[in-house]
Amino acid sequence: MPFVLALALLADSPAATPAPPPRVERCGYRIVQSFPHDPSSFTQGLFWHDGHLYEATGQYGQSRVARLDLKTGKALVETPLPSDQFGEGITRWGDQIIGVTWKNGIGHRWRIRDLKPLGTFRYAGEGWGLTMVGNDLVLSDGTPQLRFLDPATMVERRRVTVRFAGRPVAMINELETIDGRIWANVWMTDFIVQIDPATGDVAAIIDLSGLHADAGARGTDGVLNGIAWDANAKRLFVTGKYWPKLYEIALANCR
Repeated sequence: MPFVLALALLADSPAATPAPPPRVERCGYRIVQSFPHDPSSFTQGLFWHDGHLYEATGQYGQSRVARLDLKTGKALVETPLPSDQFGEGITRWGDQIIGVTWKNGIGHRWRIRDLKPLGTFRYAGEGWGLTMVGNDLVLSDGTPQLRFLDPATMVERRRVTVRFAGRPVAMINELETIDGRIWANVWMTDFIVQIDPATGDVAAIIDLSGLHADAGARGTDGVLNGIAWDANAKRLFVTGKYWPKLYEIALANCR
């Protein structure tokens, strides 16, 4: 599905009459290499830290946060969520992992060293994806809005509306921050968007069409979700829900 059409279907409202939208870069990808990924993992959050991937998974009774071995895809250490909670995005804040749940309004903190629980917190609305931008914790909730929160208190500082060509983009899901931009999966599509955190404007689109088929993903839930950035080695990782593969990719054919 062409990206403009996909976003039009996900848009919350018609475009207002506006100034010309900013130029949007468009990129494809090439596979650098692939790694095993647990096909039972309903991937909700993903990030890289100190030589390992960290992954949060969803589904009631199956949600967990785990440190993964990249070469095998196996969990080196993991902590389950309560069975009545549906895990969503995670991110690192200092020596903590912060995570949210889908509809419970309950967030968790774990010690990154051993994934031991450090406490919980409350927030309004749904939880989808998380990332850090500077000193702000950024939360997506399935709407076109991103909320910028104080990671210590969860007090909201500001919010922006994600827009493509002037139209709000809904279904913003898993988040990662790379070189000052927020990268986000758009749920149920093959696209990642790069978002300017100051304005909410989509600055670039990465079309990952074909990766789903290469992974051998099956079922309507087996969609692209999960972005991790190894800042030291400049490696970009992506995967999806129930995918048996995790990929290191590089952007290609940007225009």
